[in-house]
Amino acid sequence: MSDPRPLLLRRGPLLLTALLLCALPFYLDAFWLRIGLFSMAAAIGAVGLGLLSGTAGQLSLGHAFFLAVGAYGYVWLAGEPGPGLPPAVAAVLAVLLAGAAGGLFSPVAGRVKGIYLGVATLALVFLGHHVLLTADSVTGGFNGRSVPPLELGGFTFAESDPGLTVLGVPFGAEERLWYLGLALFAVTWFTARGLLRGRPGRALAAVRDSETAAAVMGVHVARYRSAAFVVSSMYAGLAGVLLALSFRRVVPDYFSLALSVDYLAMIVIGGLGSVAGATAGAVFVTALPLLMTRYADQLPLVATPGSGGGSIGPTEASRYLYGAAIGVILLYAPDGLHGLARRLRARLRRRPTVTGPPGTGPSSGPDRTDPDTPSGTTGTTGTTGTDDTSARAKEHTP
Repeated sequence: MSDPRPLLLRRGPLLLTALLLCALPFYLDAFWLRIGLFSMAAAIGAVGLGLLSGTAGQLSLGHAFFLAVGAYGYVWLAGEPGPGLPPAVAAVLAVLLAGAAGGLFSPVAGRVKGIYLGVATLALVFLGHHVLLTADSVTGGFNGRSVPPLELGGFTFAESDPGLTVLGVPFGAEERLWYLGLALFAVTWFTARGLLRGRPGRALAAVRDSETAAAVMGVHVARYRSAAFVVSSMYAGLAGVLLALSFRRVVPDYFSLALSVDYLAMIVIGGLGSVAGATAGAVFVTALPLLMTRYADQLPLVATPGSGGGSIGPTEASRYLYGAAIGVILLYAPDGLHGLARRLRARLRRRPTVTGPPGTGPSSGPDRTDPDTPSGTTGTTGTTGTDDTSARAKEHTP
């Protein structure tokens, strides 16, 4: 009979993290919840770009375009002017619309690679920005459009009257959207990890390492590269929908080349080809400028927004900082924050072996390499077994 403790120990941190995230709206104010919402939306898009660039090895500078398709697709489908569809249906169709846009571009992605694919996707950003500015009837032009609130089963993810109160805490738009963002991010997390650990992930990794070897093993290179682009576009569309709901108004200038560069910074800082790394990089890149804006008057060499005088604003300062972070990561930790965390965990797990008194010999305690020796054996040197048992029990408690 297998011991269930290793499985519980693996799931324990995940469950604790989920419970902590669910409890945060009861203790944090709107500013911090807004940072969390923007970070979750960015993490969803970064996971998609990580699948495309980190796992499949395809350089893309057009991620902002697909975020715009998802955001504006939802606004137009659910709003007026537009079809005025139910918001939930509009959100699903907006994600599919972003995937369809990726599918239209997938023939190029299936045949072009490297810097040439990067330049081709770069054209999407400029083309999309021009369309957003000129298609006034759909996008609202330069001023953008307000975002219709999402409704599910009569529950509105926005401010409503009378207000909703849970355990004495008023639940406004941020608190409600927080749980929506958690649900969408959880779907993204598990589906992306499933793709990476399954046959598609192994096929994409083979294509990234060597297209010739992948073709010899029976991998349809062009098909998998195109599929990776479509899946990445759908993740970006989902991120665009959540961003639109969080901002409550979408404007064309947000979906610019700078946003695509930000997403590249996220996956490089976090670690290419890692879902957890993309999430960590998204939180870092998203939260840094917001925090610097709030605490600009307390930071040296950073001016408050609108002060002028040629000083460095919070947004520019944050870009300098995570630009420097990219340089440090590329030089000293090419696998990003995820790789650093993995090596740190491995180092913490290496515990020094407790030896018996001099002269007792190997028989003084259980041999860790002997599978027939019980791990909890006690005796003259039962301290080793007892320490392991108590350590596992403490970790197993959560």
